[in-house]
Amino acid sequence: MNIRKVLVQWIGHSDLRALSASLPAAKANEILDRIGGSSSDADGLGPTKTLLETQEFDEIRLLSNYDKNWNTWFKAWLKKPVKIIEVELNKPTDYAAIFEITNRELNAIKEVKQTTAELCLHLSPGTPAMIAVMVLLGKTRFPATFYETSRNGKSWITHVPFDLIDIIPDVLRNPDVYLQHLASESPAEVEGFEDIIGNSSAIRESVGRAKRAAIRSVSVLLLGESGTGKEMFAQAIHKASPRRDQPFIAINCAALPQTLLESELFGHAKGAFTGAAKERLGAFEAANGGTIFLDEIGECELETQAKLLRVLQPITGEGAGIRKFSRIGEERERTVDVRILAATNRNLHHAIQKHQFRDDLYYRLAAVTINLPALKERKSDLPVLTKHLLGVLNRQFALEDPTYQYKILSASANKFVKEYSWPGNVRQLYNALVQAVVLTDGETIGRNELAAALGEFSGRESLQAAELNQELGDGFHLEEHLKSVQKHYLEQAMLQSRGVKVKAAHLLGMKNYQTLDAQMKRLGIRQDWDNTSN
Repeated sequence: MNIRKVLVQWIGHSDLRALSASLPAAKANEILDRIGGSSSDADGLGPTKTLLETQEFDEIRLLSNYDKNWNTWFKAWLKKPVKIIEVELNKPTDYAAIFEITNRELNAIKEVKQTTAELCLHLSPGTPAMIAVMVLLGKTRFPATFYETSRNGKSWITHVPFDLIDIIPDVLRNPDVYLQHLASESPAEVEGFEDIIGNSSAIRESVGRAKRAAIRSVSVLLLGESGTGKEMFAQAIHKASPRRDQPFIAINCAALPQTLLESELFGHAKGAFTGAAKERLGAFEAANGGTIFLDEIGECELETQAKLLRVLQPITGEGAGIRKFSRIGEERERTVDVRILAATNRNLHHAIQKHQFRDDLYYRLAAVTINLPALKERKSDLPVLTKHLLGVLNRQFALEDPTYQYKILSASANKFVKEYSWPGNVRQLYNALVQAVVLTDGETIGRNELAAALGEFSGRESLQAAELNQELGDGFHLEEHLKSVQKHYLEQAMLQSRGVKVKAAHLLGMKNYQTLDAQMKRLGIRQDWDNTSN
């Protein structure tokens, strides 16, 4: 039987840097501006071309999440009969997506070739996540021969000195074991994170990741909707880190124009620009030894992004936090030790695709990414979070006014809090409580006072939340819930029609009022409205 050697691998940044050295300047710059580095950084021919120059394969299949034109240039440069499989991959560290793509490709080869192919996997190019998935699949579902290459133009078959097949079944039986480990402690039990309120699994997982990231000086990118507490998480990471006794400086990148933002970050010399009457210390110098938090980093203009990228460039042989920069209007280079935390509510992968955000800056910032859950993902935290925020407001107003009467929420207000979707997250909840506390005369804040604090958005959205966002389990009954929804609309129709059943039936799309009357009796809706005539 003729056994065909089929090579499967990802194309990586090192391949494209090697390619760029052979391209005209315009094409080379197009690639290097996106992936970073220069053609001089290339490791000879790059891992893929090195392997193809030194090993023979009957079929070559290259997975690529790069630009279509780049793939064409790369294929022509290789001068080999290769097939490039173009795939969509929003994040090169997304293990789930990488697994799905790689598994699909290898399974297709297995189904077509069956026993006539020797699967060969190249481990040198691509991200660590891509390599890890290759090893995982090549040691379990799709037994393969592994290849590696070196910068000096050599290649070899590499033997992975352990067998995953014995441990994978246990991992697959409990795929959430890692997340369960991260979520083993509530925020109140984690030093530095005591101010994070909640005990849901979603918030525990975020705190677990942040706790592990805190002890290293790596950059951390916090992702989440507006109002999810990104700055609070950044402060907690700082407090849990070895830098806790050093400065923590927060910069809102969206609040300042580019010139002022650069001055805030790097400082400026006297006379550097109009209005620079004296020299100014920037955040990088002020935070020396500590942490800078770059909030709304996705709003930075490309010019500022380029300057940040240079500052964040690792310095060989130095610590992870060592940064070199110059003040605006100065040539002298300054050196500081600063850890970078950043946050955004934008989808940076989409921004990268639209050339609005540099992918090389993203990778500098996102050594560790932490997704912060929206309130709709941690509804079990709402009662304790609301109680905490209301307690903070009560104490604050009592200090300002000795005659202030402490407020509590009624049962209906608490129910409203749990049912509402809170699109503005914790910030919206806090603002609603502030307004309700200020405008409520008595001790008890009712549902209407809280709903009024949300203005024009409360009515329809709170009803939709009541219908669609009820928590399952814990006494939930679908039939009873549907009856409640039906009863609500029947009562609304009777109210709007002033008790005229013919009109109410028409509003509800019913053919006759007798159907409405039967429904009202079945649901126990009162008959004594303002006008009960038919």
